[in-house]
Amino acid sequence: MKEDTRKLLNKAEQALRTAHALLQLADMEFIAGRAYYAMFYIAEALLHEKDLVFRKHSGVHGAFGKNFIKTGEFDQKYHQWMIEAFNKRLLSDYTFDANMTKKNAEEMIVRADDFLRAAKHYLSK
Repeated sequence: MKEDTRKLLNKAEQALRTAHALLQLADMEFIAGRAYYAMFYIAEALLHEKDLVFRKHSGVHGAFGKNFIKTGEFDQKYHQWMIEAFNKRLLSDYTFDANMTKKNAEEMIVRADDFLRAAKHYLSK
């Protein structure tokens, strides 16, 4: 595994730890951002391992779909979860009534944890 890939996975783990801490604080709206960024860093790490680097979120989203979902290397759910988390992050960050429930927040964290496990398994091969 490349050093920068490892660093991106570490950032994903840090974002997830923060999301878990925010859940304990019942700070639901800010969980969306941390859970999304965990998934974003995971996707970036996977792409980086193939020497693919992007400047924009949309570039990472599209390239992950093209290089990992369409090839069958990852289940489509991970791409879908990342896009859903991105949209929830936008609502939470830029609106006053994002209405993030504890159930939604927990689900986002579980999904990010699942994605991280799948990425680590993939990269260990």
